Amino acid sequence: MTARSVLPHAVLEPLAAGAPSSHVDAAVVAVVLGAALLHATWNAIAHGSPDRLTGFALIGIPFTAIGVIGVAINGLPPAGAWPFIVISSILTVTYQLLLLASYQLGQFSQTYPLARGTSPWVVAVVSTTLLGQELSWTEAAGVAVVSIGLMGLVFIGGRPDRAHMPALAAAFATGVMIAAYTTVDGVGVQHAPMLTYASWLFLFQGPVLPLIAVVRRGRALPGLMRPSLAAGLGGGVASLLAYGLVLWAQTRGALAPIAALRETSIIFGAIIAAVFLGERFGSKRALASAVVVAGIILINLS
Repeated sequence: MTARSVLPHAVLEPLAAGAPSSHVDAAVVAVVLGAALLHATWNAIAHGSPDRLTGFALIGIPFTAIGVIGVAINGLPPAGAWPFIVISSILTVTYQLLLLASYQLGQFSQTYPLARGTSPWVVAVVSTTLLGQELSWTEAAGVAVVSIGLMGLVFIGGRPDRAHMPALAAAFATGVMIAAYTTVDGVGVQHAPMLTYASWLFLFQGPVLPLIAVVRRGRALPGLMRPSLAAGLGGGVASLLAYGLVLWAQTRGALAPIAALRETSIIFGAIIAAVFLGERFGSKRALASAVVVAGIILINLS
């Protein structure tokens, strides 16, 4: 059985049509790097929440609110966009749950880089083998170098032992989910106006974690929310903007280089940790960061 045969027909049928250009121009690079900074910011907020489920629930509230407003303004998407919206929403909620699990099971410094480092090369393989998009040799090399730099960050604290395996497995699965929804969104956003597509994604995704928190935390939830209310809602706005910016970028360039650029959020995360959280940056982390920057340069050379 081939990879193509196990993917939904409604998704695969239009893949050959409307694929974005393989070129990634300077404006798109700037937007995706801005999204990466926002992504690192909301992850730092979520990881720093005293109760992480509550933190994720707070982040979901702005998604829900903007989704309701956006759907009211933009209305229904074209019929051809529905399979992408539904599948992407399921994948994104699964990603959120896996990310939450990886944060609860392991250290941020290992799980986050693994999750983000897994995604670019998975997107590159899928976008070239299943979607028919072509990468120049510099873009392909850039994707590989960015992934190597990010994955290298996993081993900065030493080689993981058996006790780390559940957390790292959750992080790896998180990266696969990132690649999956990135690929679906990259095609799906070609089938509907971006704001309409995004509004329905936000409406479907936003309420899930808050509802889980209501069930799991019950009457204790308001008290758990109060200490981190402003930070959590601010993290939700940052996540919302990051997601929207990447969706826009996917209408302007190929999936693989955009996915690789977005994963530079780990570099911004390291800087945030060093400047605001008092964590030491270190020479090894600086070297891994330099490798990622080299990958960005390669992606931009074409």
